[in-house]
Amino acid sequence: MKSQTANSGVLYVVATPIGNASDITLRALDILASVQFVACEDTRVTAKLLSLHGIKVPLSPYHEYNAAKVRPGMIERLKNGDSMALVSDAGTPLVSDPGYKLVRGCIDEGLNVTTLPGASSVLCALVLSGLPTDRFLFEGFLPAKSGARQTALKEISAVPATLVFMESARRLGASLDDMAAVLGDRDASVSREISKMYEETRRGTLLTLAGHYQGAGAPKGEVMIVVGAPAEKAELDQATIDDMLRTALGDQSVRDAVRDVTETTGLSRQIIYQRALKLSKTDQ
Repeated sequence: MKSQTANSGVLYVVATPIGNASDITLRALDILASVQFVACEDTRVTAKLLSLHGIKVPLSPYHEYNAAKVRPGMIERLKNGDSMALVSDAGTPLVSDPGYKLVRGCIDEGLNVTTLPGASSVLCALVLSGLPTDRFLFEGFLPAKSGARQTALKEISAVPATLVFMESARRLGASLDDMAAVLGDRDASVSREISKMYEETRRGTLLTLAGHYQGAGAPKGEVMIVVGAPAEKAELDQATIDDMLRTALGDQSVRDAVRDVTETTGLSRQIIYQRALKLSKTDQ
């Protein structure tokens, strides 16, 4: 990493509205009007926003398909003193887009990077959910196919945090169904069209929400899913575990008893199995 370059330009990472065009900060408008160019996902979307506020500035496309090609040129312009703003189509850049690579490249070159806070669909959905916000994991988009989606969900099923997902409206019902199957029937919420005229947040359990959207069909608009953390399991002392095992071993094989007690307690199967073997020998 290089030390900060003198006389270079600044990369401003600028949050833009996720729905209502008025949800942009005064500082963001000032910066967008003052930079030499704006890097954006879709020039048509950004041009419309800037036009609403009377801002005219050159726009340069920067998205997952051209990022590797155009990034060196943008960094070179910054080195030569031009300042630029990086925006996404909606919300805070770098969340589920290639913007972090531009930021990383600028940092490696010792260029100045700063951010202008603003709208974020992730945080908006989280606060609308009514679920705990002290710890959360943003997972972005899950895989499109059910098998891969369930595998991804299994990897995070035990994370002790509220989970936040983006999802395609047409996959919403199927995704909620997979979530219920893998994560259990947790409390959840589905938010769409946040900050727009038809904003809606529906809350319930995963199974309830899955049933609603499978019956009602795909909703309109951008969709965010928030899922509660796994329920905390009460700590069990050894005597209680032994009692559960003895009861199960009374009319089941060791294998079946271990399976039932493991599922009930959530404890390691290996630990339960070793204890079951010891008890079965001791009680003979």
